[in-house]
Amino acid sequence: MADPAVHLTIDGRATTVPAGTTVFDAARTLGIPIPTLCHQSNMEPVGVCRECVVEIEGARVLAASCVRPAEEGMVVSTNSERVRRTRRMLIELLLSDHPRPCARHREFGDCELEVLAEREGITTPRFPGSPGPRRIDDSLPAIRVDHSACILCDRCIRACTDVKSNFVIGRMGKGYPTHIGFDNDLDMGASSCVSCGECMVSCPTGALTNTAAPATELTTGMKFGLDELLHIPIFRGVSSQFLEKNQGGVVKRNFRKGEILCREGEFGSTAFYILKGEVEVFLTAPLAHVKKAGGALGFMSKLTSLLAGGREDPRPDASRRPIPIDGPVDLPLDHPVAVLGEGELFGEMTCLNFYPRSATVRATGDGVVLEMLRNVLQILQKNREFKAQLERNYKQRALASHLRASPAFAGLGDDALDELKERAELIRFEPGGVICRQGEVADKFYLIRIGFVKVTQTHPGGEMVLAYLSRGQFFGEIGLLAGGVRTATCTALDHVEVVCIGVEDFNRMLERFPEVRRSLEQTARERVSANRQHLDAVRTVPLDDFLDQGLMEAQSLLLLDLEKCTRCDDCVRACASAHDGVTRLVRDGLRFDKYLVATSCRQCKDPLCMVGCPVGSIRRKESLEIIIEDWCIGCGLCADQCPYGNINMHPFRVMEQDPGGVASRKAVLRTKATACDLCTDHAEPSCVAACPHDAAHRVNPREFFARELVQISPAHGGAR
Repeated sequence: MADPAVHLTIDGRATTVPAGTTVFDAARTLGIPIPTLCHQSNMEPVGVCRECVVEIEGARVLAASCVRPAEEGMVVSTNSERVRRTRRMLIELLLSDHPRPCARHREFGDCELEVLAEREGITTPRFPGSPGPRRIDDSLPAIRVDHSACILCDRCIRACTDVKSNFVIGRMGKGYPTHIGFDNDLDMGASSCVSCGECMVSCPTGALTNTAAPATELTTGMKFGLDELLHIPIFRGVSSQFLEKNQGGVVKRNFRKGEILCREGEFGSTAFYILKGEVEVFLTAPLAHVKKAGGALGFMSKLTSLLAGGREDPRPDASRRPIPIDGPVDLPLDHPVAVLGEGELFGEMTCLNFYPRSATVRATGDGVVLEMLRNVLQILQKNREFKAQLERNYKQRALASHLRASPAFAGLGDDALDELKERAELIRFEPGGVICRQGEVADKFYLIRIGFVKVTQTHPGGEMVLAYLSRGQFFGEIGLLAGGVRTATCTALDHVEVVCIGVEDFNRMLERFPEVRRSLEQTARERVSANRQHLDAVRTVPLDDFLDQGLMEAQSLLLLDLEKCTRCDDCVRACASAHDGVTRLVRDGLRFDKYLVATSCRQCKDPLCMVGCPVGSIRRKESLEIIIEDWCIGCGLCADQCPYGNINMHPFRVMEQDPGGVASRKAVLRTKATACDLCTDHAEPSCVAACPHDAAHRVNPREFFARELVQISPAHGGAR
């Protein structure tokens, strides 16, 4: 049965419309324009801007035409003096807090609010603006948010919710501070926004605009046209405006069999996605560590550094876990080679954080890859289909090996791993994002897929860094096992993605596998004990003094007593003599009372050298001594990261290896990272033994200064 007809008059013209038709739509059938800022034909009207008000004969107040249904016999005026005066005042009120021109009007001249103002001849509104929480949010590379240009029309909210069903945007706050927010009022880049661009297309002003990052052109490879990009499956759902502005940020590269796509140790800024063909990922660096050999007896003996593999010189404390690389798989230690195929991504961390390449990638046959810059990769990571594809690849190829690489999870059965693969969730954090906070309720267990995580504890005297964790390592078990409260804060140091296992799945796993529970409880006890010892050691020393100079981070300092030191440099020469003429000691550094903290490895508790290692080859022993694994690729990032200049790059001439493990015919010069090893093969460090005046000492700073601070007199001036 057809809807009953409604007869009404608009601006003196009679019309008939179906029942339920709004006055706005009825006027449009007559060709009568009614201005509006919050209404679009593909959205349910909400009547928040009130710019579409009309005067209805006999009504006391003006009505918003977009939400007022037509009634039988209604007489409507859309352009009376009262209506024009009201619309003009509404425009002036909105303009009072609106930047003029806004970004959209400055570039395209089509900000709907400013166009209405120009039509009404409004140049300066009568009403002064009010200060408020207005700011720029450019955390997302594709869309820029200017809250000062927002007029709270809700078009972005309805575009996100009603049109795209993403449910990311909503109103936040009350009164004048009301603003649009993303998820739980996060920055847009930290939210679950998928960068579809619907909100930006719907926005009537410059509050949401498309951005193009500077220098987004790749100079090699074949560039795509917009239509070509939109036909590639991984770009479905990505904003066409973004792709149009960033066409140079992604190129197609055809490769031939044997072609090298990237080399380990090189710095890069791009990621690769395989469209067709296969590539092999491998390490060319020799799997060996730096070892001293030869020399006569005595601390001044000349020693020679050489490379020794695990078979010739086994180290009982060496890690046997797989080698983490910047791709969806890890490399087995005994044969560090893997094959990647169509639909897989590699170079993700290099692209996001500009780390060195973690491995060499070579084509096994002809194929095609997409090479992309950071801004394009970040947009793809927001794309639901692409994100789901990466998640599937990781769960199928790496999640099980990451779990089983840890002794704590060695007893997990295949059925348990399959269950975790299905139920685990991948969550991404931007640099500086807090993953979990000390004192909060513990509800998740975390495994790191990509990136580096800093673990800290807050105490009255300051913040202590407990650990740096990287790909394949886990955290969160202490809070889940001991009372359900977080004992530390975990923060993303760079772009981090973690696998989250909910508390119910975690507890179910522990019930089914008692040996896993016992291993995790043992790990938790060791971590808690180490943290407690760390805190107890510094409680006897003014924490602020140590924090100011970074001494609290050390567990072994080389101190020179300046009242005894004659500056003879015997300590420096002894260190150089023990290390192929290259000293690992500089007689300069911080001062603490009468002591000089010489520049030599401190065996830091906060080892910044570990942050960013593309293959995770530098780690900390249980005794907190820094150890460099055999698979160091010699990129030099750890040496750059050390704030005290205490890591050296040692050159060696070696036979480079191919994926099959066969040495090439030509020897090449490669480097390996080395640091002070405290001369563990001598009774005491060479620098200390060489000092003729008993001025040089290796000490535990907390124990040493706990004694010395009692004796420091005012004449010394204290710490400086």
